[in-house]
Amino acid sequence: MSGIYIHIPFCKQACYYCDFHFSTSLKKKDELINALIKEIQLRKDELLNQTVETIYFGGGTPSILSNAELQLIIDEVYKNYKIIDAPEITLEANPDDLSNKRINELANTPINRLSIGIQSFFEDDLKSMNRAHNAIEAKQCLNEATKHFDNITIDLIYGIPNMSLKKWNENLQMAFDLGINHISSYALTVEEKTALDNFIKKGTYPPVDEVLASQHFDHLVKRTQEEGFIHYEISNFGKPNYFSKHNTSYWQGKTYLGIGPSAHSFNGKQRSWNIANNTKYIKSLEQNKLPSEIEILTKNDRYNEYIMTGLRTIWGISLNKIDTEFGEAYKEKLLLSVQKFIDKELVVISNKSDKSHKYANSNSFIKTTQKGKFLADGIASDLFILN
Repeated sequence: MSGIYIHIPFCKQACYYCDFHFSTSLKKKDELINALIKEIQLRKDELLNQTVETIYFGGGTPSILSNAELQLIIDEVYKNYKIIDAPEITLEANPDDLSNKRINELANTPINRLSIGIQSFFEDDLKSMNRAHNAIEAKQCLNEATKHFDNITIDLIYGIPNMSLKKWNENLQMAFDLGINHISSYALTVEEKTALDNFIKKGTYPPVDEVLASQHFDHLVKRTQEEGFIHYEISNFGKPNYFSKHNTSYWQGKTYLGIGPSAHSFNGKQRSWNIANNTKYIKSLEQNKLPSEIEILTKNDRYNEYIMTGLRTIWGISLNKIDTEFGEAYKEKLLLSVQKFIDKELVVISNKSDKSHKYANSNSFIKTTQKGKFLADGIASDLFILN
């Protein structure tokens, strides 16, 4: 099974914290859609013997496209790839694009999952992030969307400077009250060369407080658990049967094809990525050339990636998989390296009763504790094997 990601690189305006590839000019939209169609056609042999189970429209802001444009792309995927019955088809959308009329129209398309970029239900937060929607639109679109879509996820950002725990809890409670079955939640981070990075350096925006972010994260974990959500990946919380199938395929190392400028692809042995420039992407595909670079992954690269994704998920790192795919030496090195995190109660090894790695067996899994979840990426990087 595999997935297809389609990057739509357009936004109405730039959020201050965003470092994804996008353009606020729609002048090349038609040319870009034609280029996406061409890339879908040119790359069909890459999934020749595989069945596609998920299609994901990300961005940017895919909801900028009309339903006819989205349908055109979906139809082209079906023409060129083998698709399972009832695949998960996700559309990332902003509240300002989701009028009642648009939601009703989307409900009559093959799209069956909405990922809505709420970020916050409070007007001051939205303005501080330069979001295109307002607090009223955030609530209105969800009130309507939940009438037509059962499978909805929303994004919420925590760790916003000066956001009280009470206010963060109110954000979560609104999502619970609206009957949302999946939440993706991320700490506000400062990426280089973003507007937010510039504001903080100039002193016009307060620096990010990691202690505050950690408090918000702990509260997020507690409240979602109380409401019946499963914390199945560091930033993702879903009720049973509402996990993101597409994103889960990333974390479980399945093959995926990335279509569009800046999109990444992975087939288990190599990774490729398209040029992050709309004009060059379009020109290349007009000449029937793929505008991508390829990296052949070393054994250590594949091992490190599995360590990173495994620690971030509820499934953890399988010692059996380490043993069979990488070898005994990798497993022994991992068990020795992870001991200090076991001692600090940041990590546990399942299927054993003591606090050391000595009695771990092939059926064991390495997982973060509640205390270690917020530090998962740092723990993983410490366990990497450098080339």
